[in-house]
Amino acid sequence: MTSQFKVSNLTKTFGSNTIVDQLDLDIQDGEFLVLLGPSGCGKTTTLRCIAGLETPEGGSITFKDNTVFDASTRINVPAYKRNIGMVFQSYALWPNMTVRENIRYPLKVRRMKSAIAAGQVETAADMVDCGALLDRYPSQLSGGQQQRVAVARGLVARPDLVLFDEPLSNLDARLRDQVRSQIHQLHQRLGFTAVFVTHDQAEAFALGDRLAIMKAGKIEQYDTPERVYQTPSSDYVAAFIGMANRLELVRRHEGWTTRAGAPVDLDAAGVQGDYISGDTAVGRLRPEDLALHHSLDEVRAGDVGFVGELVTSEYGGRYFDVTVDAGGEQLFVRADAERHGRWLRAATIGSPLVVSFSPTKLRVFPHPDGHVDLQVPVLAQAARSEA
Repeated sequence: MTSQFKVSNLTKTFGSNTIVDQLDLDIQDGEFLVLLGPSGCGKTTTLRCIAGLETPEGGSITFKDNTVFDASTRINVPAYKRNIGMVFQSYALWPNMTVRENIRYPLKVRRMKSAIAAGQVETAADMVDCGALLDRYPSQLSGGQQQRVAVARGLVARPDLVLFDEPLSNLDARLRDQVRSQIHQLHQRLGFTAVFVTHDQAEAFALGDRLAIMKAGKIEQYDTPERVYQTPSSDYVAAFIGMANRLELVRRHEGWTTRAGAPVDLDAAGVQGDYISGDTAVGRLRPEDLALHHSLDEVRAGDVGFVGELVTSEYGGRYFDVTVDAGGEQLFVRADAERHGRWLRAATIGSPLVVSFSPTKLRVFPHPDGHVDLQVPVLAQAARSEA
């Protein structure tokens, strides 16, 4: 695949606030790119700049061989001339138009009479399983049906680029999964180029060929979903993609330990000595990387174990989401319900338990503050070593 769409040094401000900060993107032909990040990180503003719905203060945007925006030369092609399809969070269907008329609208404004005559409207409706709804009005449709119609409208003119602005966030969980799967199938079948904005990591991993994870108007990591999941580039990215457990690590004369004093073998975790500058670091773990035990004797040799107290446990079907206070560290564990369910249902707040993890599961990053506050209560902790 070759790069067909480029965003270079894009900057957008509102008043004194910089929302998009010298951002660069290259979008390959046929690629499904996901802009992922929390509210306020600049992802929707970036999308609106690409669409021509916002005017940046700096940078350039190129579609294939055509510059559609360049602040230095004052080129700014209006949105209706950029040959894009847009799918909005709010559906944005015309309430006084039928489904047929809503889907046909992009063809009508582009004066694509031959496409209308060739049945492109009906083809687009059939692609999203809405062929039987063409004569209905939006008020007669469910939320999922309305969003599928919006997707058909975004694709019907076969645009150079399709932009999705959190299109699934207004749907309930079941419909969200269905429409997400349908968008994925359409992309695999049609191969259109897309930029998709979301704050939901499950959507991003399921749909994206690449992810651009944003923070404060900048890209923190730009990579495939697999590499983002396996090797997050920073503590921020690790936290955002579900590594909810954060351990502050300290280099002492006897080696690295947690803030509460439990030894951690960073060599076993594969951390290079020069990766961390100074004597502090941050370790990240997913809830499923931790295990529950009744006592430290059950912790495997080489693993790090904490004695702690139960804060809460929440039933999730095949698992329990368990929160543990372990020597001042709050840890989140996803525990197998078949193995631990009877015990967790009977346990009360404050019940003693042990949590452990393998150092190989740990992802370690430089500490953002450069120091760790060691003034915390210590219950008890241990690291099992090879006999």
